[in-house]
Amino acid sequence: MALIPAPSRISASLPGGGTGFVLDADTEIEATEGTERVARWLRTTVGAATGLPLAPLRDSGMRILLRIDPALGDALGGPEAYQLCADGYLICIDGASEAGLFWGAQTFRQLLGPEAFRRAPVSGRTEWEFPAVTVRDAPRFRWRGLLLDVARHFMPKEGVLRYLDLMAAHKLNVFHFHLTDDQGWRIEIKRYPKLTETASWRARSKFGHRASPLWEEKPHGGYYTQDDIREIVAYAAERHITVVPEIDVPGHSQAAIAAYPELGNTDVIDTTALHVWDNWGISANVLAPTDTTLRFYEGVFEEVLELFPSEFIHVGGDECRKEQWTGSVTAKTRIADLGLADEDELQSWFIGHFDAWLAARGRRLIGWDEILEGGLAQGAAVSSWRGYGGGIAAARAGHDVVMCPEQYVYLDHRQAPGEDEPVPIGFVRTLEDVYRFEPVPDGLTEEEARHVLGTQANVWTEVMEDTARVDYQTFPRLAAFAEVAWSRLPAPAERDFAGFERRMGAHYARLDALGVAYRPPTGPRPWQKRPGVLGRPIEGPPPNK
Repeated sequence: MALIPAPSRISASLPGGGTGFVLDADTEIEATEGTERVARWLRTTVGAATGLPLAPLRDSGMRILLRIDPALGDALGGPEAYQLCADGYLICIDGASEAGLFWGAQTFRQLLGPEAFRRAPVSGRTEWEFPAVTVRDAPRFRWRGLLLDVARHFMPKEGVLRYLDLMAAHKLNVFHFHLTDDQGWRIEIKRYPKLTETASWRARSKFGHRASPLWEEKPHGGYYTQDDIREIVAYAAERHITVVPEIDVPGHSQAAIAAYPELGNTDVIDTTALHVWDNWGISANVLAPTDTTLRFYEGVFEEVLELFPSEFIHVGGDECRKEQWTGSVTAKTRIADLGLADEDELQSWFIGHFDAWLAARGRRLIGWDEILEGGLAQGAAVSSWRGYGGGIAAARAGHDVVMCPEQYVYLDHRQAPGEDEPVPIGFVRTLEDVYRFEPVPDGLTEEEARHVLGTQANVWTEVMEDTARVDYQTFPRLAAFAEVAWSRLPAPAERDFAGFERRMGAHYARLDALGVAYRPPTGPRPWQKRPGVLGRPIEGPPPNK
């Protein structure tokens, strides 16, 4: 059975295996209490692909039975556990919760075959064979994430909804929505209209790495209205995906300063001359550590909290250049007034302010591992991106961690060596490299390791100008990552990558049915190449730290 991610246990339900169930026009769904949303999902996806009505139960004939049984969580390993069992008369999907039931429905869809991933029937089949199997399964981690950067290159709402479906198909459950950066602001904030009138558009874009001489000489931008955000959050919730928004402070903020110059370090530069940045890299234009800035972003976060019900709110905190603070009398005065040692502690104070502000409203701050510098904000969680070090330090200090080291799970990094790889960025990270990634670093005690909430793959879009490029960089590696995040795999060197590759043979057909423009195992197709567009390849293996 070519299931991805691999389940904890799978076995034959009937002696000798074979076909356990045949779905046809008479197959019905018996949706017990609390399972109606999953039944609706089955009708709108599997029903659309097969052409079968999958009607609500009217008699006791051949049926798919959906149930929620909390005791499964104790038996199999947590609230997202499920059990799927099929014999000649019944397919039964039990979940420890509605989320577990939904993941069981995803496994059901995979076992039907690749055609079940289409949006309409193509084969004319009236019967669909389903194997006589029993699957018992539960995830290893509670945080199985994907970051999508829509600030550098905007992805329209329909593309975001599509990626939520792709995440659900791989049993990923946290969507890290990177909404703001130097190159664009992507969320409507009604009390600050210039954030979308001005900060959501840039005049042109660098094509390729920032060292490239090529420019796309046309405006680029877009944003999500608050109703768009509500739709995205609701769509994700139907698929048991939590949307964690990121509003970047105090660095990566040039777009916001271009719209509201008073947010910048006005005693150092003429902030009224700034525009939304059209290049890649790390801008020196960072937020001023003033009460004006704090009040402004409190207003932003008030509207963000109304839109996103997530436990965590991501505030960035990464790559904050300090040159303007070093030259700013305002920043020096703030450092002196607060009794701080330096600009690193000033950034810690800035993050700490929003940590306390969010905590007072029942939310938790999470930021990139730079928030460790100058003292870790109390109660904050850490996204460890600069290797394992930040995550280890945070876990040892008793803080929760999401492991997403750039050397392993940054999917903008190139997938192979050679000139054919489009816009080669970073280290070579093959499908096998991602499959052998281990989220829990060596050296943590059992208690410290419990602070590793899970793991996340990050898709930064500086060199991904459209959805096809995002697909190419993300897939098939996201399938390998999903198995790392879900399945209880052996140590990296002991993992059966050859077996995973064999299962990928069936999974590529699913991705084809879903219309994913993935990188083929043999290399990029001619139209996926970007000859002459400079990247930033780094040779050799990534540092293991």
